[in-house]
Amino acid sequence: MGFSLGTAITYYCIVLVVFESTGHVAGGCYKAIVSFGDSVTDTGNLIHKSKVLSKGFVKSSVPPYGETFFHHPTGRYSDGRLIIDFIAQSMGLPLVQPYFGGERNGDRSFAEGVNFAVAGATAMDMSFFTERGIINSCTNVSLGNELDWFKQMLSSFCQTPSRCKEYLESSVILMGEIGGNDYNYAFLQGHPKEEVMSFVPKVITVIASTINELIKYGAQILIVPGNLPIGCSPSYLSYFMTSNASEYDPQTGCINWLNDFTEYHNELLQKELNHLRELHPHTRIIYADYYNAAMRLYRSPNNYGFENTLEACCGGGGPYNSNPHAYCGSQLSTVCDSPSSYISWDGMHLTEAAYQWIVDGLLIGPFTSPKINGECILSRPKTKIPDS
Repeated sequence: MGFSLGTAITYYCIVLVVFESTGHVAGGCYKAIVSFGDSVTDTGNLIHKSKVLSKGFVKSSVPPYGETFFHHPTGRYSDGRLIIDFIAQSMGLPLVQPYFGGERNGDRSFAEGVNFAVAGATAMDMSFFTERGIINSCTNVSLGNELDWFKQMLSSFCQTPSRCKEYLESSVILMGEIGGNDYNYAFLQGHPKEEVMSFVPKVITVIASTINELIKYGAQILIVPGNLPIGCSPSYLSYFMTSNASEYDPQTGCINWLNDFTEYHNELLQKELNHLRELHPHTRIIYADYYNAAMRLYRSPNNYGFENTLEACCGGGGPYNSNPHAYCGSQLSTVCDSPSSYISWDGMHLTEAAYQWIVDGLLIGPFTSPKINGECILSRPKTKIPDS
């Protein structure tokens, strides 16, 4: 299993990462991952869903997507593995199959996990955006739709409430991230910051409601990620490019107000998770701090093997190599020779190398609350920081 960071790294050989035992699973080790979310987590749902519905072109269905690890496009919006893939491998589980078209040898039992995440998905239903003149050109999927598919899967898979409960008690639920597209569509279609900020409490309410539903069905451990720093995204940097130097962080070059917006979302989410923990004291709800796990890469790129922090590896030119009219995979785009030296893959999504470091920060670093416990780790990750 090769890791392409372009640096000397010895990583997971066979790792079982386990979170602090809830007392419901023998040994504290989990048997499956059940996942929700958008393109940060989608392992192929959008491609298969689009084929079934005869929808239009899906960017992640063509090279160079998938080139680093899979050597062909898989529907993942990256050059290789995503956060969910690294988490699954660290648990000794197979890569989590998509709900649509994810059969392995005809097996749709989902005994070792299922992924409902769809690229382009939002937390809010489509009617919310239609009423505000916001277009979702990627898909019409919301978190509510993903929850409906989850319920349908349970009814056919585990058959009885007791078996469903047993399945969920032995599973880790990965809640996204979700909510990023609710803001992406609005911001990148010119809606003002004040309007988009008014979406945040509504998005958090939907996420909390979904968590409550999952707990009602028997979920015992949930990982709930915050959003990534959009102010460092080449797509946003290109769209909001300005000559006003005060809008940029002098250390990273990221746009301050956009990262402040992301932190606002993450703060409200953490407050809501605290409330949910009070309501469900026997359920373990872990906040995954994607934002700060990623920000350390932008602040100290040389420590992690990155040479290009704000340019996309694959794109259509411009100061940040991000052009919506020459997207990654199109004839007008180019791709870098060394994706592992870039944080951004296509202007909106990260490279496998960046996702690996984020997971490293979640599993053995300080970026989860409560902390992840390694009681069942067979081989701790040994990540060598390259010389600056």
